[in-house]
Amino acid sequence: MLTRNNISSIFVLDQDEALTFYTEVLGLEVDTDMDFGPMRWLTVRVPGDPKSILLERPGVPAHDEATAEQIRSLVTKGAGGGWLAFTCDDVEEMYARVVAAGVDVTQEVVEQPYGRDFAIRDPFGNHIRIGDIRE
Repeated sequence: MLTRNNISSIFVLDQDEALTFYTEVLGLEVDTDMDFGPMRWLTVRVPGDPKSILLERPGVPAHDEATAEQIRSLVTKGAGGGWLAFTCDDVEEMYARVVAAGVDVTQEVVEQPYGRDFAIRDPFGNHIRIGDIRE
């Protein structure tokens, strides 16, 4: 029986740029950054959260070059297949933070049936929602 989701991944085109965005703009922390043979294993996480996110660059060992190029094209169009959702303590403060950083906002703060949230895209087109969720 499965007990929890340990790690998720999203595709990024430049891991250094992704690292800056996810740590300096969104406030995540580095979980692992290591040479893992044919790839860089770079994961981040919300401070205190055991679940991590692999910032995966399309390519070997998972993809041949032709497939990696197709994935890079889809990611650039915002159709790379991945998205993330985060909760925060203060939606307005977090929204102001990402706006000040020049992040691509795709939806301003809105009231939802589950709470309030907003939507952004990371530098590679991945969709991200950030909000406060009613328990």
